[in-house]
Amino acid sequence: MNFLGTQALISLISHILFIVVTFWSLKGLLIEKWIKKNHIQQARLLYLFLSIAIGYLVSSFFIEFILMSRNLIFLF
Repeated sequence: MNFLGTQALISLISHILFIVVTFWSLKGLLIEKWIKKNHIQQARLLYLFLSIAIGYLVSSFFIEFILMSRNLIFLF
């Protein structure tokens, strides 16, 4: 039971970390050209949703990669 709690905590921290890193990296894009004037709230919400989606996918990939690489010992 302790292993599940530890794994859940690591997953949560990983997801949040990658969401923050994705949000930071999206700030480097010039998306202002695509956004209509006076639609700032929608643009912020778009940044947030894109950050959550991309950050979650990247975090899930790394977590799955680590778990699969730990299972490689059963191959030998």
